[in-house]
Amino acid sequence: MKLYNTSSGAVVEENGQFFALPHIAWDKLLNLDNLQATIRHQITNLNIRPVAQTPKDLLPPIGTQEVWAAGVTYHRSRDARMEESQKSGADDFYAKVYEADRPELFFKSTPHRVVGPGQKVRIRQDSKWNVPEPELTLAINARGQIIGYTVGNDMSSRDIEGENPLYLPQAKVYDGCCALGPAILLSSDPLPAETEIKIKIERAGAEVFAGTTTLARMKRTPTELVGWLFRDNSFPVGCLMMTGTGIVPPSTFTLDHGDVVTIEIPPIGVLRNVVA
Repeated sequence: MKLYNTSSGAVVEENGQFFALPHIAWDKLLNLDNLQATIRHQITNLNIRPVAQTPKDLLPPIGTQEVWAAGVTYHRSRDARMEESQKSGADDFYAKVYEADRPELFFKSTPHRVVGPGQKVRIRQDSKWNVPEPELTLAINARGQIIGYTVGNDMSSRDIEGENPLYLPQAKVYDGCCALGPAILLSSDPLPAETEIKIKIERAGAEVFAGTTTLARMKRTPTELVGWLFRDNSFPVGCLMMTGTGIVPPSTFTLDHGDVVTIEIPPIGVLRNVVA
């Protein structure tokens, strides 16, 4: 079952059919008890008929939730962070956090900085080395339960982060810094380790970078990351959490205006955005 946020309300996809749910605020919907069973009950007992087609007016699958992120959860990410931080002498920080019990967690975005499918992500005007980071993103309710998964793009300014670790918020948090969508795959079960994450970047119609990884290459589990996030933190309407990237373009690559970034996690769907 997939849950879409649209300009006209929530839409559910089940067995290839789409159902427009009765009006309910997105925040309230994500925090219902037994969410999947409740939605199925509504569809059956309210005799909701399928809508004609796939929703076109997609919004990011977020209400008033905060977006958080985990870093250095893949071996490749650790190596990339160490590479970009060598000149500042901070490369050892990333090696240590990769091996530590406590993960790197950081605040990523408020809702108004998040864009959805087909909308424009941004690169900072004061940065010269920018990359997308394709990430499995967790949808978590107020009780700290993982209720589903979506596709995320954690836009990052590598030169700013590499200059000094204390600049991480500036490298990560700005308008258009985060893309989410196209839907939340509702499931309380972990995704299989062999689940793929794919990215393709096109420039002027030609592919300039592509990469693939799997969840098997994650050092930390989603449940572990959520456990750390909810230590001494409350999220009254839940939150979304990016789980790190295992695909990093080479140091010679940077995004340009007009690039098209396509990220796919097959069980969830495809998230495509243009760089503004």
